[in-house]
Amino acid sequence: MSDANMPPFTLLIKPAGADCNLRCAYCFYLEKAALYPDTPHHRMSDEVLERLIGSYMATDQPQYGFGWQGGEPTLMGTAFFKRVTALQQQCGRPGALVANGLQTNGTLIDNDLAAHLAACRFLVGVRVAGPAAYHDAYRLTASGAATRKRMQAGIDRLLRHGVDFDVLTLVNALNGSHPETVYRHLVDQGHFYHQYIPCVAFDTAGRPLPFSLEPKPWGDFLCRLFDIWYPGDTRRVSIRLFDSILVRLVDGVANVCNMGRDCRQYFLVEHNGDVYPCDFFAEPELKLGNIMVNDWDELVASPRFRAFGACKRQWNAACGACPWLDFCAGDCPKHRYAGARDPQQLSYLCAGWKQFYAHTRPRF
Repeated sequence: MSDANMPPFTLLIKPAGADCNLRCAYCFYLEKAALYPDTPHHRMSDEVLERLIGSYMATDQPQYGFGWQGGEPTLMGTAFFKRVTALQQQCGRPGALVANGLQTNGTLIDNDLAAHLAACRFLVGVRVAGPAAYHDAYRLTASGAATRKRMQAGIDRLLRHGVDFDVLTLVNALNGSHPETVYRHLVDQGHFYHQYIPCVAFDTAGRPLPFSLEPKPWGDFLCRLFDIWYPGDTRRVSIRLFDSILVRLVDGVANVCNMGRDCRQYFLVEHNGDVYPCDFFAEPELKLGNIMVNDWDELVASPRFRAFGACKRQWNAACGACPWLDFCAGDCPKHRYAGARDPQQLSYLCAGWKQFYAHTRPRF
């Protein structure tokens, strides 16, 4: 496949694998350390990093998107991210556009790292569950200690150095009943860029785990959140879901993957160069290859990658008659896989999404 025929893609990179200094009760990625049982500490080598950046920036992309996630990517230290940006400058063609994003729990951000993130214009996402009572219920250290104050210290350093960041709030069984409290807390703290993500996980029998948000509470949360935000805060507070709906309405574009009709939005790259189609589906049977062995054109053309992408459109027959299909597109497949790996199951959150769109659509 030539560069001219290669569809654009971004990278979601796990430079420290699933390693993390916290033990959040609802983290779905911690268990992925089991993919590499012979390696107690997972760190991306300079050889893999060079190959990752050099090979990706040799492809023809409108923008080179690097998303650094975990686990906790800041375990890599500031020197690693200085090496990242040096390689990007070295490997980039004249005029190449590069976007770096970093998702973090915020507890390991020091002044040196914050200064570098600011200088190189990283967009940072900090996970904040709301006030301490909600944040410290699930977001704990390995010894069970609270983390809200340490996270806030990291945010303070980001603010001091002028780093652009937004807050990522996982909406779970606890904070999901209190959208007004969570929203007002974030705004009162000076945070005006919000992402709200439903916390949904199932046991092996397909039953939602105790911290998971149920469909009706998810719908209630979104409806009440919208009613706080609209109309008074629409020009002051950006909520990614609401922004994405507007983009869909105005431009006809799905700019978040769960609204799209094909899951081939990005590649997940693990610390050793292994490539998967999505971080929710980093599983041995879905491994696409390794960047130390495979070229990007091979990975893009992989039948396994193509089949994975096609699952998004294999939604339930009822979705075809749903007035909200253009926005939902059947929802993220991980929300359809309750008990069985069947993309034709309705999303677990279907009723909540319908409630939200019926309540808000006339006001967009």
